[in-house]
Amino acid sequence: TTAIQVVGKARDEALTNRLIDYLMGDLDGVPKDANYVLKLYMALGNYRQAVRTALLIARQEQELGNYKVAHDLLLEAYQNAVKFKVPIPADLRRNLMLLHSYILVKPLAKTDHMAAARMLLRVSKNLSKFPSHAVSILTSTVIECVRAELRKSAYENACVLVRPEYHADIDERFKKKIEAIVRKSKDWTEDVEEATTPCPFCDFDLYNTQLECPNCKNIVAYCIATGRHMVASDTTVCIHCRFPALFSEFLKLAQTKQPCPMCSHDVEIDDVKRITESVQQLLRFEQSTDEPSSE
Repeated sequence: TTAIQVVGKARDEALTNRLIDYLMGDLDGVPKDANYVLKLYMALGNYRQAVRTALLIARQEQELGNYKVAHDLLLEAYQNAVKFKVPIPADLRRNLMLLHSYILVKPLAKTDHMAAARMLLRVSKNLSKFPSHAVSILTSTVIECVRAELRKSAYENACVLVRPEYHADIDERFKKKIEAIVRKSKDWTEDVEEATTPCPFCDFDLYNTQLECPNCKNIVAYCIATGRHMVASDTTVCIHCRFPALFSEFLKLAQTKQPCPMCSHDVEIDDVKRITESVQQLLRFEQSTDEPSSE
Protein backbone atom coordinates (compact mmCIF):
# COMPACT_ATOMS: atom_id res chain seq x y z
CA THR A 1 0.00 0.00 0.00
CA THR A 2 2.87 2.40 0.81
CA ALA A 3 4.47 1.62 -2.56
CA ILE A 4 1.20 2.43 -4.30
CA GLN A 5 0.99 5.80 -2.51
CA VAL A 6 4.61 6.65 -3.40
CA VAL A 7 4.20 5.72 -7.06
CA GLY A 8 0.88 7.56 -7.21
CA LYS A 9 2.53 10.77 -5.98
CA ALA A 10 5.69 10.38 -8.07
CA ARG A 11 3.82 9.92 -11.39
CA ASP A 12 7.02 8.38 -12.78
CA GLU A 13 6.35 6.13 -15.79
CA ALA A 14 9.25 3.77 -15.09
CA LEU A 15 8.26 3.33 -11.45
CA THR A 16 4.63 2.84 -12.44
CA ASN A 17 5.45 0.18 -15.02
CA ARG A 18 7.72 -1.69 -12.59
CA LEU A 19 5.05 -1.73 -9.88
CA ILE A 20 2.43 -2.92 -12.35
CA ASP A 21 4.79 -5.69 -13.47
CA TYR A 22 5.23 -6.70 -9.83
CA LEU A 23 1.51 -6.66 -9.08
CA MET A 24 0.73 -8.67 -12.22
CA GLY A 25 3.34 -11.27 -11.22
CA ASP A 26 5.67 -10.59 -14.15
CA LEU A 27 8.69 -10.16 -11.83
CA ASP A 28 8.30 -13.16 -9.53
CA GLY A 29 5.63 -15.30 -11.18
CA VAL A 30 3.15 -14.64 -8.37
CA PRO A 31 0.17 -12.43 -9.35
CA LYS A 32 -0.91 -10.18 -6.46
CA ASP A 33 -4.43 -9.34 -5.33
CA ALA A 34 -6.05 -7.43 -8.21
CA ASN A 35 -7.41 -4.93 -5.70
CA TYR A 36 -3.87 -3.53 -5.43
CA VAL A 37 -3.89 -2.85 -9.18
CA LEU A 38 -7.22 -1.06 -8.74
CA LYS A 39 -5.78 1.06 -5.90
CA LEU A 40 -2.74 1.91 -8.04
CA TYR A 41 -4.85 3.18 -10.93
CA MET A 42 -6.92 5.25 -8.50
CA ALA A 43 -3.73 6.71 -6.95
CA LEU A 44 -2.44 7.56 -10.43
CA GLY A 45 -5.69 9.26 -11.36
CA ASN A 46 -6.19 6.79 -14.22
CA TYR A 47 -9.88 6.48 -13.47
CA ARG A 48 -10.88 4.93 -16.79
CA GLN A 49 -8.48 2.02 -16.21
CA ALA A 50 -9.57 1.82 -12.57
CA VAL A 51 -13.18 1.35 -13.65
CA ARG A 52 -12.20 -1.39 -16.10
CA THR A 53 -10.11 -3.13 -13.42
CA ALA A 54 -13.00 -2.99 -10.95
CA LEU A 55 -15.22 -4.59 -13.58
CA LEU A 56 -12.74 -7.45 -14.04
CA ILE A 57 -12.45 -8.01 -10.26
CA ALA A 58 -16.24 -7.96 -9.93
CA ARG A 59 -16.56 -10.61 -12.65
CA GLN A 60 -14.16 -12.86 -10.74
CA GLU A 61 -16.14 -12.38 -7.52
CA GLN A 62 -19.39 -13.06 -9.37
CA GLU A 63 -18.03 -16.30 -10.83
CA LEU A 64 -17.10 -17.38 -7.30
CA GLY A 65 -20.64 -16.68 -6.11
CA ASN A 66 -19.73 -13.60 -4.06
CA TYR A 67 -22.61 -11.58 -5.45
CA LYS A 68 -22.82 -8.86 -2.78
CA VAL A 69 -19.06 -8.23 -3.05
CA ALA A 70 -19.35 -8.01 -6.85
CA HIS A 71 -22.41 -5.74 -6.56
CA ASP A 72 -20.65 -3.32 -4.23
CA LEU A 73 -17.50 -3.27 -6.41
CA LEU A 74 -19.59 -2.35 -9.46
CA LEU A 75 -21.53 0.27 -7.53
CA GLU A 76 -18.29 1.92 -6.38
CA ALA A 77 -16.86 1.75 -9.91
CA TYR A 78 -20.04 3.31 -11.30
CA GLN A 79 -19.92 6.13 -8.76
CA ASN A 80 -16.22 6.76 -9.47
CA ALA A 81 -16.94 6.92 -13.19
CA VAL A 82 -19.65 9.51 -12.59
CA LYS A 83 -17.49 11.47 -10.12
CA PHE A 84 -14.44 11.62 -12.37
CA LYS A 85 -16.45 11.95 -15.60
CA VAL A 86 -15.13 8.88 -17.39
CA PRO A 87 -17.22 6.64 -19.69
CA ILE A 88 -19.20 3.90 -17.98
CA PRO A 89 -18.77 0.50 -19.66
CA ALA A 90 -22.14 -0.78 -20.81
CA ASP A 91 -21.44 -4.20 -19.30
CA LEU A 92 -20.82 -2.54 -15.92
CA ARG A 93 -24.34 -1.13 -16.01
CA ARG A 94 -25.85 -4.44 -17.15
CA ASN A 95 -23.96 -6.62 -14.68
CA LEU A 96 -24.89 -4.30 -11.83
CA MET A 97 -28.52 -4.49 -12.92
CA LEU A 98 -28.45 -8.32 -12.92
CA LEU A 99 -26.70 -8.53 -9.56
CA HIS A 100 -29.11 -6.02 -8.08
CA SER A 101 -32.07 -8.00 -9.44
CA TYR A 102 -30.68 -11.10 -7.71
CA ILE A 103 -30.13 -9.26 -4.42
CA LEU A 104 -33.71 -7.92 -4.50
CA VAL A 105 -35.21 -11.42 -4.55
CA LYS A 106 -34.84 -12.17 -0.84
CA PRO A 107 -36.56 -9.02 0.49
CA LEU A 108 -39.23 -9.09 -2.23
CA ALA A 109 -40.10 -12.74 -1.54
CA LYS A 110 -41.14 -11.84 2.00
CA THR A 111 -44.09 -9.75 0.80
CA ASP A 112 -44.57 -10.16 -2.97
CA HIS A 113 -44.01 -13.54 -4.64
CA MET A 114 -44.87 -12.14 -8.06
CA ALA A 115 -42.17 -9.46 -7.80
CA ALA A 116 -39.62 -12.01 -6.57
CA ALA A 117 -40.54 -14.39 -9.39
CA ARG A 118 -40.09 -11.67 -12.01
CA MET A 119 -36.60 -10.86 -10.70
CA LEU A 120 -35.67 -14.55 -10.67
CA LEU A 121 -36.90 -14.93 -14.25
CA ARG A 122 -34.64 -12.05 -15.26
CA VAL A 123 -31.69 -13.68 -13.50
CA SER A 124 -32.41 -17.19 -14.81
CA LYS A 125 -32.30 -15.89 -18.38
CA ASN A 126 -28.71 -14.87 -17.64
CA LEU A 127 -27.67 -18.02 -15.80
CA SER A 128 -24.14 -17.99 -17.23
CA LYS A 129 -23.48 -14.94 -15.02
CA PHE A 130 -24.22 -17.02 -11.90
CA PRO A 131 -22.36 -20.30 -12.52
CA SER A 132 -21.81 -21.15 -8.84
CA HIS A 133 -25.51 -21.14 -8.01
CA ALA A 134 -27.26 -22.20 -11.21
CA VAL A 135 -29.23 -25.03 -9.60
CA SER A 136 -30.34 -23.02 -6.56
CA ILE A 137 -31.38 -20.08 -8.76
CA LEU A 138 -33.40 -22.32 -11.07
CA THR A 139 -34.98 -24.07 -8.08
CA SER A 140 -35.94 -20.75 -6.47
CA THR A 141 -37.32 -19.59 -9.81
CA VAL A 142 -39.60 -22.62 -10.06
CA ILE A 143 -40.77 -22.25 -6.45
CA GLU A 144 -41.53 -18.53 -6.70
CA CYS A 145 -43.21 -18.93 -10.09
CA VAL A 146 -45.51 -21.61 -8.64
CA ARG A 147 -46.41 -19.29 -5.76
CA ALA A 148 -47.06 -16.43 -8.20
CA GLU A 149 -49.22 -18.55 -10.55
CA LEU A 150 -46.64 -18.23 -13.33
CA ARG A 151 -47.22 -21.83 -14.31
CA LYS A 152 -45.69 -21.75 -17.78
CA SER A 153 -42.50 -20.12 -16.47
CA ALA A 154 -42.35 -22.64 -13.62
CA TYR A 155 -42.58 -25.49 -16.15
CA GLU A 156 -39.92 -24.02 -18.45
CA ASN A 157 -37.42 -23.62 -15.63
CA ALA A 158 -38.24 -27.05 -14.21
CA CYS A 159 -37.42 -28.53 -17.62
CA VAL A 160 -33.99 -26.88 -17.47
CA LEU A 161 -33.45 -28.22 -13.95
CA VAL A 162 -34.01 -31.86 -14.91
CA ARG A 163 -31.27 -31.75 -17.54
CA PRO A 164 -28.38 -34.13 -16.77
CA GLU A 165 -25.97 -31.35 -15.81
CA TYR A 166 -28.31 -30.07 -13.08
CA HIS A 167 -30.60 -32.94 -12.03
CA ALA A 168 -28.27 -34.64 -9.53
CA ASP A 169 -27.75 -31.37 -7.62
CA ILE A 170 -31.42 -30.54 -7.06
CA ASP A 171 -32.28 -30.28 -3.36
CA GLU A 172 -34.08 -33.48 -2.35
CA ARG A 173 -36.81 -31.41 -0.70
CA PHE A 174 -37.92 -30.12 -4.11
CA LYS A 175 -36.85 -32.83 -6.56
CA LYS A 176 -40.13 -34.78 -6.68
CA LYS A 177 -42.20 -31.61 -7.03
CA ILE A 178 -40.02 -30.37 -9.89
CA GLU A 179 -40.14 -33.75 -11.65
CA ALA A 180 -43.93 -33.80 -11.27
CA ILE A 181 -44.22 -30.38 -12.92
CA VAL A 182 -42.21 -31.63 -15.90
CA ARG A 183 -44.31 -34.81 -16.22
CA LYS A 184 -47.64 -32.94 -16.12
CA SER A 185 -46.82 -30.38 -18.79
CA LYS A 186 -50.46 -29.93 -19.83
CA ASP A 187 -51.23 -28.43 -16.42
CA TRP A 188 -48.45 -25.84 -16.69
CA THR A 189 -49.19 -23.89 -19.87
CA GLU A 190 -50.16 -20.37 -18.80
CA ASP A 191 -48.72 -17.43 -16.90
CA VAL A 192 -50.68 -14.66 -15.23
CA GLU A 193 -50.19 -11.71 -17.55
CA GLU A 194 -47.81 -9.09 -16.20
CA ALA A 195 -49.15 -5.62 -15.47
CA THR A 196 -48.01 -2.73 -17.65
CA THR A 197 -46.92 0.86 -17.07
CA PRO A 198 -45.94 3.48 -19.66
CA CYS A 199 -42.47 3.88 -21.11
CA PRO A 200 -41.04 7.17 -19.76
CA PHE A 201 -39.96 8.17 -23.26
CA CYS A 202 -42.88 7.36 -25.55
CA ASP A 203 -45.74 6.21 -23.25
CA PHE A 204 -45.88 2.78 -24.90
CA ASP A 205 -47.26 0.22 -22.44
CA LEU A 206 -44.37 -1.90 -21.17
CA TYR A 207 -44.60 -4.90 -18.90
CA ASN A 208 -43.49 -3.76 -15.45
CA THR A 209 -40.16 -5.57 -15.54
CA GLN A 210 -39.47 -4.94 -19.24
CA LEU A 211 -36.46 -2.65 -19.57
CA GLU A 212 -36.25 -2.27 -23.35
CA CYS A 213 -39.03 -0.46 -25.19
CA PRO A 214 -39.87 -2.12 -28.52
CA ASN A 215 -41.52 1.09 -29.71
CA CYS A 216 -38.87 3.80 -29.15
CA LYS A 217 -35.92 1.37 -28.66
CA ASN A 218 -34.75 3.10 -25.47
CA ILE A 219 -33.40 1.01 -22.59
CA VAL A 220 -35.19 2.23 -19.49
CA ALA A 221 -33.61 2.60 -16.04
CA TYR A 222 -34.73 0.16 -13.36
CA CYS A 223 -36.15 0.96 -9.93
CA ILE A 224 -33.64 0.02 -7.22
CA ALA A 225 -36.48 -0.89 -4.84
CA THR A 226 -38.40 -3.27 -7.11
CA GLY A 227 -36.38 -3.99 -10.27
CA ARG A 228 -39.29 -2.73 -12.39
CA HIS A 229 -38.78 -0.19 -15.15
CA MET A 230 -39.04 3.44 -14.12
CA VAL A 231 -42.15 5.55 -14.75
CA ALA A 232 -41.76 9.26 -15.50
CA SER A 233 -44.57 10.38 -13.19
CA ASP A 234 -43.37 8.27 -10.26
CA THR A 235 -39.67 9.09 -10.01
CA THR A 236 -37.26 9.78 -7.18
CA VAL A 237 -33.58 9.08 -6.46
CA CYS A 238 -31.69 7.90 -3.41
CA ILE A 239 -29.89 10.98 -2.08
CA HIS A 240 -26.84 8.85 -1.26
CA CYS A 241 -26.17 6.74 -4.38
CA ARG A 242 -28.26 8.86 -6.82
CA PHE A 243 -29.84 5.77 -8.40
CA PRO A 244 -33.49 6.11 -9.45
CA ALA A 245 -36.44 4.47 -7.76
CA LEU A 246 -40.19 4.56 -8.13
CA PHE A 247 -41.24 7.31 -5.74
CA SER A 248 -44.19 5.31 -4.38
CA GLU A 249 -42.04 2.24 -3.67
CA PHE A 250 -39.04 4.09 -2.24
CA LEU A 251 -41.34 5.98 0.09
CA LYS A 252 -42.60 2.64 1.44
CA LEU A 253 -39.01 1.69 2.27
CA ALA A 254 -38.53 4.93 4.16
CA GLN A 255 -41.81 4.52 6.03
CA THR A 256 -40.82 1.02 7.16
CA LYS A 257 -37.25 2.13 7.99
CA GLN A 258 -35.60 -0.09 5.41
CA PRO A 259 -32.25 0.95 3.87
CA CYS A 260 -31.63 1.73 0.22
CA PRO A 261 -31.34 -1.65 -1.56
CA MET A 262 -28.55 -0.30 -3.77
CA CYS A 263 -26.17 1.44 -1.34
CA SER A 264 -27.53 0.28 2.07
CA HIS A 265 -27.74 3.82 3.47
CA ASP A 266 -30.69 4.68 5.69
CA VAL A 267 -33.62 6.27 3.89
CA GLU A 268 -35.41 9.11 5.67
CA ILE A 269 -38.98 10.00 4.68
CA ASP A 270 -38.08 13.68 4.25
CA ASP A 271 -35.34 12.75 1.76
CA VAL A 272 -37.75 11.02 -0.64
CA LYS A 273 -38.81 13.71 -3.10
CA ARG A 274 -40.75 13.26 -6.32
CA ILE A 275 -38.72 14.42 -9.34
CA THR A 276 -40.51 16.15 -12.20
CA GLU A 277 -37.70 17.92 -14.11
CA SER A 278 -35.16 16.39 -16.54
CA VAL A 279 -36.73 13.01 -15.86
CA GLN A 280 -36.04 11.48 -19.27
CA GLN A 281 -32.29 12.04 -19.03
CA LEU A 282 -32.26 10.44 -15.59
CA LEU A 283 -34.23 7.41 -16.73
CA ARG A 284 -32.20 6.52 -19.81
CA PHE A 285 -30.38 3.36 -18.69
CA GLU A 286 -27.51 3.62 -21.18
CA GLN A 287 -26.08 7.01 -22.07
CA SER A 288 -24.37 8.31 -25.20
CA THR A 289 -21.13 8.56 -23.16
CA ASP A 290 -21.16 4.84 -22.33
CA GLU A 291 -18.39 2.62 -23.55
CA PRO A 292 -19.69 -0.31 -25.61
CA SER A 293 -19.93 -3.68 -23.93
CA SER A 294 -16.83 -5.84 -24.05
CA GLU A 295 -18.95 -8.97 -23.90
